[in-house]
Amino acid sequence: MMDCCIISKLKTQPSWFIAFFALGLFTILRFTSIFLRWVYVNFLRAPKNLKSYGSWALVTGPTDGIGKSFAFELARKGLNLVLVGRSPDKLKDVSDSIATKFGKTEVRTVVVDFAGDLDEGVRKIEEAIQGLDVGVLINNVGISYPYARFFHEVDEELLNNLIKVNIVGTTKVTQAVLPGMIKRKKGAVVNIGSGAAIVIPSDPLYAVYAATKAYIDQFSRCLYVEYKKSGIDVQCQVPLYVATKMASIKKSSFFVPSTDGYARAGVRWIGHDPRCTPYWPHTLLWALAASLPEFVIDAWRLRFCLAIRKRGQLKESRKKE
Repeated sequence: MMDCCIISKLKTQPSWFIAFFALGLFTILRFTSIFLRWVYVNFLRAPKNLKSYGSWALVTGPTDGIGKSFAFELARKGLNLVLVGRSPDKLKDVSDSIATKFGKTEVRTVVVDFAGDLDEGVRKIEEAIQGLDVGVLINNVGISYPYARFFHEVDEELLNNLIKVNIVGTTKVTQAVLPGMIKRKKGAVVNIGSGAAIVIPSDPLYAVYAATKAYIDQFSRCLYVEYKKSGIDVQCQVPLYVATKMASIKKSSFFVPSTDGYARAGVRWIGHDPRCTPYWPHTLLWALAASLPEFVIDAWRLRFCLAIRKRGQLKESRKKE
């Protein structure tokens, strides 16, 4: 009866009122749908059984930061590990720690300098995974600037290493692991991107780093489309600030998780959306950034990075004294 009254009243209203009413109703329903989905994917959706992809996971850059936390979290989920990093001593330390904490986990290590001979490194990876059902690949290896600097201040060595480690390394490791996943018709590839390339419109004074992460995002999205029907889930995870040495952040907070906090969230998202920000407080910052005019974020980011550059130059000059 009430519905009939509302409809009859609407019929007596001018057409512009009905149009605005319909638009308002549509907007409310749309935002309600977005909010409910946000709640579901961040708090209610069950994580996938990662062992269904295969019994092994390969993690690059596993000796520190996010990569190390991912390695421990995957071991906690019952996966055996192939750890690929530059330092034999650090790889051994992580391997021993995982073996002590998770006695049933088998760990193999591969020493690869991603800024060095990548062809040789990839060959070593291919040999190490021969016969293993590597179902999860975490492409975490990456480098950034020592501190913020203008593009013309980026030296040749840093420029080459940024491209080689962040782009070529991730691409070639994926190329080495993917054939086995295709053969088994299952697998999950996780590439670690950055909010510097996706969330904010620009990242001044970190131009090359941000550009390499933009490549990772597009690379991931294309592979997601290419291999979805082959049973392979490809995903780009887009963290904002995490308390790591690379970010020069020592203490975690609500908006800046520890590496363990991020990894727990990251593992829950494996196999779901092609692009995601697993740590849910980061989605609030992403929403804020999306709501602001680009020139506002550009101006703030430039001031922020100029301050980092000033501190970095001061620290560097003190070392030379």
